[in-house]
Amino acid sequence: MELPFAESWKIKMIEPIRKNTRKEREQWLKEAGYNMFQLKAEHVYIDLLTDSGTGAMSDRQWASMMLGDESYAGATSYYNMKDMVTRITGFEYALPTHQGRAAENVLFSCLVKEGDVCPGNSHFDTTKGHIESRKALALDCTIDEAKDTQLEIPFKGNVDIKKLEAALARYGERIPFIIVTITNNTAGGQPVSMQNLRNVKILADKYDKKVLFDSARFAENAYFIKTREEGYRDKSIKEICMEMFTHADGMTMSAKKDAIVNMGGFFATRLKEWYDAAKVKGIVYEGFITYGGMNGRDMNALATGLDENTEFDNLESRIKQVEYLGKKLDEYGIPYQRPAGGHAIFVDAAKVLIHVPKEQFPAQTLAIELYLEAGIRGCEIGYILADRDPVTRQNRFDGLDLLRLAIPRRVYTDNHMNVTAAALKNIYDRREDITKGVKIIREAELLRHFTVELKRIE
Repeated sequence: MELPFAESWKIKMIEPIRKNTRKEREQWLKEAGYNMFQLKAEHVYIDLLTDSGTGAMSDRQWASMMLGDESYAGATSYYNMKDMVTRITGFEYALPTHQGRAAENVLFSCLVKEGDVCPGNSHFDTTKGHIESRKALALDCTIDEAKDTQLEIPFKGNVDIKKLEAALARYGERIPFIIVTITNNTAGGQPVSMQNLRNVKILADKYDKKVLFDSARFAENAYFIKTREEGYRDKSIKEICMEMFTHADGMTMSAKKDAIVNMGGFFATRLKEWYDAAKVKGIVYEGFITYGGMNGRDMNALATGLDENTEFDNLESRIKQVEYLGKKLDEYGIPYQRPAGGHAIFVDAAKVLIHVPKEQFPAQTLAIELYLEAGIRGCEIGYILADRDPVTRQNRFDGLDLLRLAIPRRVYTDNHMNVTAAALKNIYDRREDITKGVKIIREAELLRHFTVELKRIE
């Protein structure tokens, strides 16, 4: 008999969570303006808002924190982090920041100016925000297959090479760099193949452009290359990571994902000119170049986390749990972005709430229904997150409208996944009765989904 799969870790500490009532949830959600980000964490039963900074650190990470060097300059913790980054990516230069969007802010302050065009594969919200706030264009060159949520192909996060070359030919000197997000979060946590990364770099060299990786989940991307791409099954995750980064000139990293720390990030590169420019902005925005908004103890934990989470067993445990939730939804016939992504299940809200018009934000409406049903907090990755077109100020309805259920690393058991799936089934079973969504009452000009205030349409 083949043995069933089991996690590659055991539980050493727990944090109590409490259930709540439907009546309580209705009141709390109304007070939060029907915005999941505005709910108090204590009012959430199962929190799938994000996998960013919400993972459970290992005993080795906690131990390494006790050895943190809090020196202002030249701390050994910085060199521990820098050496680990170089060991895994090959990049010589590393600049710590307090999180991934800070790394983007530091680098883009040096490289992006008004009128620029930054092509890539489905820029995530903060990346797009940092580009558009500088009056530049974030140009999506993702393959068209990513828009078909029910299509199963192994590397749905790939860059469309023809679209990219057309952009390079059209915009020329207005392009400061090509950005590739690994894995592609907005498209549903979908991976990018090694061949696609190779093709992007070949094209970039042809047009004398640099390549930047948004690398928050690069280790998960390496796992998919190992398990799905020909020629990589016998390579280690660390070997695959090193090869991936040969096709890039630099990276921004939210270490709150694949390094499994609560706070931290960095920018790393092989280009001294990029590093020299960025370190000046880093001092202005973050702190001195050997701490950059991070404590020494957090840099130690980051280094240990990078080492641990670029091992196959750790990644397999994490990704198998996401697959498990996907299989439960398959049992109930609930549509999501297929195949299951590396860090989350993205439910196709337009295929669930078929009577809610797009102008009333189906994915946000589904997030509201899920919280009311069982106290589970998800995140809309759709029409609200897409913001308005910076020129026309019209809502952007041309992308996918998804409810993301992001699974924190090493936090929940499969029983929590069962509750989540059952709650979605209950909503799916009464989907014909859900005909109205929400409207926007107040919104920010940029990155509105974090603070938007909504009202349910009666």
